[in-house]
Amino acid sequence: MITYKVLKTNEDMKMVQQLEHEVWGTSPIPTHQTLTAAKHGGTVIGAFDGEKIVGFSYGFAGFENGQVSLCSHMLGILPEYRELGIGAELKQQQKKLAIEIGYEKMTWTYDPLQTRNAYLNLSKLHGVCDTYIEDCYGKMDDGLNGGLPSDRFQIDWWLTSDYVNQFEKRVDDAPTLIATWSYNDQHLPYCEDENFKKMTEWKETAYLVPVPADITELKEQDLDLAIDWRMKTRAIFQTLFQNGYTAIELVKSSGEPVYHYLVVQKNTVNIPQ
Repeated sequence: MITYKVLKTNEDMKMVQQLEHEVWGTSPIPTHQTLTAAKHGGTVIGAFDGEKIVGFSYGFAGFENGQVSLCSHMLGILPEYRELGIGAELKQQQKKLAIEIGYEKMTWTYDPLQTRNAYLNLSKLHGVCDTYIEDCYGKMDDGLNGGLPSDRFQIDWWLTSDYVNQFEKRVDDAPTLIATWSYNDQHLPYCEDENFKKMTEWKETAYLVPVPADITELKEQDLDLAIDWRMKTRAIFQTLFQNGYTAIELVKSSGEPVYHYLVVQKNTVNIPQ
């Protein structure tokens, strides 16, 4: 049975450091940073299998455009404990603690081509995104991010909103497919964005944006093709967000190598505008 605990002590932070190293193989955050953040409006929460820490989330206080929010900066889970719902529960535990502290919004970033994260952040937690950050962290050489520009979606999670807490799935959008895909000569999915390039007006209530179902596998098979997906979807998302749209869901297609983001007019979503 997995249990969850708010982490507060220096010993707790040392456990988190070890977990960071095991998950990403990179230098961990100094304990004085995580400990100080935890004492001043931040959150550090651990997931435990017995006495063993198997996952964690870390967030710190943020301030943007006159509004305070919790920046949920890191979430890591040991590989053998993934696919057990621990990530979603860590977010729910973080949400509960954030509301107790007084936050109404939590933010974090993720790679929009990482569809596992997209499904969690949008389809399960009901975060939204209308902010695209181009090459957010510069060049990254770890196994997950290496080879592609480090573009990121910024998720806004409105913790106390009806949209999050009384969620109702949209059923009447009839979204327009903004770009199509086909198999190339290597039988790998290729993005065809001719429809997008021809669009000059943005009047539809909703659009579907294709992305590879597994960008990590595609990157291993053909790095140039993965980069092509990055650049084409970057242009599409930036254009949509600039024209008042927000991403709200990842729509999976069983057995297909491509999934789709559902992107809708922001003023049709029941969140603070």
